[in-house]
Amino acid sequence: MSRIRIATRESQLALWQANEVSQLLSLHHPSIEVEIIGMTTEGDRFLQASLAAAGGKGLFVKELEQCLLNNNADIAVHSMKDVPYELPASLEIHAILEREDPRDAFVSNKYKSLTDLPINAVVGTSSTRRECQIRALRNDLDIQPLRGNVNTRLKKLDDSEYDAIILASAGLKRLGFEDRIANFIETDTSLPAIGQGAIGIECRDNDSDTREILAPLHHHATSLAVIAERGVSTALSANCHLPIAAHATQSADSLMLKALVGLPDGSKIISASATGAHNEIAQIIQQVVNELMEQGANELVDSLREE
Repeated sequence: MSRIRIATRESQLALWQANEVSQLLSLHHPSIEVEIIGMTTEGDRFLQASLAAAGGKGLFVKELEQCLLNNNADIAVHSMKDVPYELPASLEIHAILEREDPRDAFVSNKYKSLTDLPINAVVGTSSTRRECQIRALRNDLDIQPLRGNVNTRLKKLDDSEYDAIILASAGLKRLGFEDRIANFIETDTSLPAIGQGAIGIECRDNDSDTREILAPLHHHATSLAVIAERGVSTALSANCHLPIAAHATQSADSLMLKALVGLPDGSKIISASATGAHNEIAQIIQQVVNELMEQGANELVDSLREE
């Protein structure tokens, strides 16, 4: 191949991610020309409704996938937390880059952490997962929807529309806004979204040339973690706009997977965890899913899906 075409959203963060992939491709394949194709997705157009009401985070990837299916691009670059558990039959996530910080970030100009917020403080988030866990910790807070790109969200905070907002640490770090983070929210307080902090590269599954080109970009350890996390949503048939979270961490010889499902108001949260060897991911996922199901996760997911 003499050229590879990258489909991406046109937000500042998405373009950063596409350019990161472009630079890595140029590093490993200097002779290949890289073209970035910016697109506006349905998720970018519908900013007034919550993601759950608009149809979920999958709205950020559909147009990019159609671009691949029409052969108008060779790869699409996504935040893995936005990628639904079901992909079109002829597409695959073939490479995942090394993960950035997966934690949520507490951002405020006046307060240092969630516990410092006064009663009835207004907190902005676009995520039912975050809302669920925040309400479980502080049910006195006023949680309000927050949509738009990172700059837009920060401006709304600076314009005093919110006392604090919750964003992904990875995006803030990638865009040079780490100094805006008042506090990193540890995973035992807010379990991250499935795939949070990881960048995935999607391509056609029969495109052997592109698949070979992507091979040097793939980070095996991150991929194992993301596969484990996505296994939870696949088993529960749970779309990524539902209050579901999963996070995998690794040591030299083991992988731990934690997951939860909850109600948006934080009144009920079901959680589970399991640990095993790196080559036992299927068993680890099954153990976590079984434990969640024993506590009623299927019924909870079905009730949320019907709302």
